[in-house]
Amino acid sequence: MSYVTGKTIKELRERRKITQKELGEKIGVSDKTVSKWETEKGLPDIGIIEDLAGALGVSIAELLAGDLRENRNRSANMRKMCFYVCPVCGNIITSVGHGFFSCCGIELPEAEEEKDIVIGMECLK
Repeated sequence: MSYVTGKTIKELRERRKITQKELGEKIGVSDKTVSKWETEKGLPDIGIIEDLAGALGVSIAELLAGDLRENRNRSANMRKMCFYVCPVCGNIITSVGHGFFSCCGIELPEAEEEKDIVIGMECLK
């Protein structure tokens, strides 16, 4: 099994244009800890890998493999995704682009933030 490398963490952090301190604050560690990871003087604890991946904007698999891929789809359909959540029954409707949808007899508002889209206890990210 492979494990995340300091080079990968640094590359992802720099792509997101965040400092070591900002990354550390997002996942609950110090900037010195992030520095140790990036200089390969230490490794992140397995318990924070999910938070680290989320803060760096990649999947856990990409973080662990170091195989960073960028979606080069010129139409960027995933970036156009819109979510509509029914406040009555909790149904979620996704669309590529904006639209007008209804459920349970009401027009659905477009979810504006990640926290608006909740499935059980898990938030879509």
